[in-house]
Amino acid sequence: MKDLNVVDSINEASSWLINHQDMLIQYAVNVVAAIVIFIIGSIIARVASNALSRVMKLRGIDATVADFLAAMARYGILAFTVIAVLGRVGVQTTSVIAVLGAAGLAVGLALQGSLSNFAAGVLLVAFRPLRAGEYVDLGGVAGTVDQVQIFSTSLRTADNKTIVIPNGKIISGNIINFSREPNRRVDIDVGVAYDADIDLVKKVLGDVIAADSRIMHDNGVTVRLREMAPSSLIFVTRSWTTNAEYWDVYFDLMENFKRQLDAHKIGIPYPQMDVHLRHVEKSAE
Repeated sequence: MKDLNVVDSINEASSWLINHQDMLIQYAVNVVAAIVIFIIGSIIARVASNALSRVMKLRGIDATVADFLAAMARYGILAFTVIAVLGRVGVQTTSVIAVLGAAGLAVGLALQGSLSNFAAGVLLVAFRPLRAGEYVDLGGVAGTVDQVQIFSTSLRTADNKTIVIPNGKIISGNIINFSREPNRRVDIDVGVAYDADIDLVKKVLGDVIAADSRIMHDNGVTVRLREMAPSSLIFVTRSWTTNAEYWDVYFDLMENFKRQLDAHKIGIPYPQMDVHLRHVEKSAE
């Protein structure tokens, strides 16, 4: 009896397959076509994105803008590809779009921070306060810009660390760009002892600056007494050099200032404390 039931089930399945073979063939064709559409769409999205980025960079467009627009183009093509795939397998795309719209509204309310980062990314690309390869300070985090992405910006620090900062924090904070201008002023404060001769100190510091050929002397040089601090006289030196040579000039000036001050017997004060001991005789009772 059991074997008879199995045979009946097989016969019923065979009969159903025969009666619905046209539908199954059509469905299989649609599934295969959907897979082909998705594969082709993914390839087109990647190729178009890379080609767009390459063309914009060849035309001199900033790498930050090129990468951002290329990513937007890729995601847009993928979105249309997914809609075409759903339509091919028989899903009503109008209903899907309506559902996605409602879901997008709900997700948007839940992910307000991410959307603000996206909007900030658009503003960064549009106004370009920073570009790939520039050295910037973003709210106390300094480094060279690697890439401005849709939701975040990545920096590479001087010690080769990668820092990822949400775009929303960048827009809402201060952006200090050290690379945008070709020249930069070198400000160095030098403290000397109170008994030092002011004119001699100014001459020594000025001679060190004058001897450096990397200094842009036509832009002006300042060597003045800035402050009479509690334990030292503070002289300020200001000179101009190119952005590329800033740190070399800064460190060389600091070292040469110390050498020449020592050579001219000009003291450089350091924190110290004088302790005076007094002997108090015990009074007789």
